[in-house]
Amino acid sequence: MTDLPMTPRHALPLLAMAQAQKEMTHNEALVLIDALLHAAVEGGPANDPPAEPAPGQCWLVGAAPTGDWTGQAQAIAVRTAGGWRFAAPRPGTGVWHIGDGTWLRFDGAEWIAPAILAPADGGAIVDAEARAVLASLILLLEAQGLLKSG
Repeated sequence: MTDLPMTPRHALPLLAMAQAQKEMTHNEALVLIDALLHAAVEGGPANDPPAEPAPGQCWLVGAAPTGDWTGQAQAIAVRTAGGWRFAAPRPGTGVWHIGDGTWLRFDGAEWIAPAILAPADGGAIVDAEARAVLASLILLLEAQGLLKSG
């Protein structure tokens, strides 16, 4: 469906004037919207497609995909009854990783997991330790786009 007009952000297929089989284009767009709206992935980034995916499940494709995913590096892979569909992420795209319960964010080159904040440990002066932990927490929240840097 690459010869059809597409939306600028997510390349969803648009209906064309006097187009035959408009339901195919419309259904294709709905499948992609279904996968991208409140996106949740089963796993990944992975290079190999899963063995027995169910329609509606999504995965993140790795940097060196194989098999049915060849040529779709870093994409969101959506399994449909008709096979695989792919959506290219834009910088800032976020997905919920069902496997480990984290949010992943696409930075324009790769999928980034949130950093792990080390718990406060030791220290004789609680105030200095607390300030260091809070500073680290603020940096991590800024990196995830949850806080603006001041």
